Amino acid sequence: MKYIKQKSNGKALYREVPHSDQAIVNASRRYGVDVSDLEVADENWSEEDWIDNIITYADKRRSEYPTIEELVVALYDTDDKAAIEKRRADVKAKYPKP
Repeated sequence: MKYIKQKSNGKALYREVPHSDQAIVNASRRYGVDVSDLEVADENWSEEDWIDNIITYADKRRSEYPTIEELVVALYDTDDKAAIEKRRADVKAKYPKP
């Protein structure tokens, strides 16, 4: 299996079985991404690796960040605001920018 990753965001976006020498071109055509922004990722990824790489660090952060409602409450409550800031820092540490 061949995995294709987008260079600009680090996100895996295509896999091909059986793979061909045209995998990058196929991914480019399918997703409208320039060929120069694509690269072959590790061909020995497990299913778990694939799933982990199709979700960007930003998507992972977004899923754990406080909700809008929590942010609104924190505007008026100093303790809540401190907890929100700590939570955001913890999420950023857990999912650093690549």
